[in-house]
Amino acid sequence: MSTGVPNKTAPGAGQHADGPRLLADIGGTNARFALETGPGEIGQVRVYPCADYPGVAEVIRQYLKDTKIGRVNHAAIAIANPVDGDQVRMTNHDWTFSIEATRRALGFDTLLVVNDFTALAMALPGLTDTQRVQVGGGQRRQNSVIGLLGPGTGLGVSGLIPADDRWIALGSEGGHASFSPQDEREDLVLQHARKKWPHVSFERVCAGPGLELIYRALAARDKKRLPANLDTADVVKRAHEGEALALETVECFCGILGSFAGNIAMTLGSLGGIYIGGGVVPRLGELFTRSSFRQRFEAKGRFDAYLANIPTYVITAEYPAFLGVSAILAEQLSNRAGGGSSAVFERIRQMRDALTPAERRVADLALNHPRSIINDPIVDIARKADVSQPTVIRFCRSLGCQGLSDFKLKLATGLTGTIPVSHSQVHLGDTATDFGAKVLDNTVSAILQLREHLNFEHVEEAITLLNGARRIEFYGLGNSHIVAQDAHYKFFRFGIPTIAYGDLYMQAASAALLGKGDVIVAVSKSGRAPELLRVLDVAMQSGAKVIAITSSNTPLAKRATVALETDHIEMRESQLSMISRVLHLLMIDILAVGVAIRRASSDGGMHDAVERAREQADDDASAVLDWLSHGASSTARE
Repeated sequence: MSTGVPNKTAPGAGQHADGPRLLADIGGTNARFALETGPGEIGQVRVYPCADYPGVAEVIRQYLKDTKIGRVNHAAIAIANPVDGDQVRMTNHDWTFSIEATRRALGFDTLLVVNDFTALAMALPGLTDTQRVQVGGGQRRQNSVIGLLGPGTGLGVSGLIPADDRWIALGSEGGHASFSPQDEREDLVLQHARKKWPHVSFERVCAGPGLELIYRALAARDKKRLPANLDTADVVKRAHEGEALALETVECFCGILGSFAGNIAMTLGSLGGIYIGGGVVPRLGELFTRSSFRQRFEAKGRFDAYLANIPTYVITAEYPAFLGVSAILAEQLSNRAGGGSSAVFERIRQMRDALTPAERRVADLALNHPRSIINDPIVDIARKADVSQPTVIRFCRSLGCQGLSDFKLKLATGLTGTIPVSHSQVHLGDTATDFGAKVLDNTVSAILQLREHLNFEHVEEAITLLNGARRIEFYGLGNSHIVAQDAHYKFFRFGIPTIAYGDLYMQAASAALLGKGDVIVAVSKSGRAPELLRVLDVAMQSGAKVIAITSSNTPLAKRATVALETDHIEMRESQLSMISRVLHLLMIDILAVGVAIRRASSDGGMHDAVERAREQADDDASAVLDWLSHGASSTARE
């Protein structure tokens, strides 16, 4: 992963217009949080032990509660872990989380998660002489590559590459490179470590826990018995007290770290200097500066002189990762509001001064809280902007949009780092290329919007009901009957009695026989058919549960035991439920795969679950083909 932020930070004053920003630095042991109220204004720093919380969302909620912050729109986390995609599984702790699901759960507009050393690297160009201490000689070269390493719970590695007026941070797992001893004492340390691990990386010997490992290796050499509960802090304490074995341990540790730092400098060509962060080296204090670190850093044979010219610094700033993650977040938000945004953002900024004061408040809401505009109904948008609902419509039309729905779609396409959303009207005279692309683009956009807004807690509840059901009946009228039939084909394979009904008389007759342990899955785009609602009331009064796949805020959604809401935008005047049917089919797939996985977990038959999921995908393809062949020309009966 690489992240670019400006090389130079423009001075700022005052508070962020979009409210305080949450900054976090999460390691294997502690999670540190701060609030940035304005550019460079970072405070409310608090530290929480990771072991005290089940996950990252819980510890963030605790911080927000402790600081009594009502609302945070933008947040950024530096984490001691590789970040590659949405799913994060920590290496040095047991937290696993989805970035997008966490953002939704906490109600943030923006949640960035980056490697902690990528964030720390971004802080380096802005460090002052009071925030770093040089160890040894050398003179850093301006606008040259900078290297970074830091022993803490793990051993982080990163680097900064200059590119015009920006820096590009390298995401690296260099700490896991194989440890290479340089003398007999380090050979002994390697042999000791191999008793525990088949692969011994530099992280094993020159991260924080490496001090304990080296101490125990040297104690074994001297046939000295040690207490079982001795840890890194004890070794550092003994070294500061002058114990010979602990002093030798620190010397060995610093020498290994020096060799590793020299390797990084050679690999990256770090003429801009090597910086050392992490929590271990600052605790060593004078023991580090007097150690062989710098000598070992330069000891590269024919390249001694090359390394002698590269300076090495210890970072002394208290929370430097906050500075870096703040810069990354600021760049992300400036991309959204600056030259990298979509045309609609630029149009809003250009027209803002020409708008009425009331319309200007809507414009500011769109620029500072775009997700609020996209997600909220018009009544909430008007309330947040302190304007009337007609003013919201006038603002949208002043931008050349047909109305609020059109403006929402255009606004969503400009959100950097979020799901691209588009909706194109099909017109008479469109060629096959034109209308084919529009149909596909509209459907893909609707699917991605569903992924963005689907309530996955409700999905879990629905899967639990279906997995434990005595009988499942799928009800759908008109076009929705196709979805009900597709669901029946999927679920009867689980050995659960299932049936699909598309006729109101049959639905009423069957629902009257249902009771406790039975589940009805009602599929309806409109969610308003009174006959269907009466049928479901009868079943629920007898103890049956109802899962609704429908639009939000409909009578069906409000009445159901669990509502799976599939909102989208369609051409209402055409009355063709093309996109809604695809979303409903996908919801059935999600539920079927969820039930398959639940049953595989209890049976231990994951292979069977995979086979079922594959069959379900085949069924879904057949259903979509059926839609393309027949459904697109049918008229919705809901």
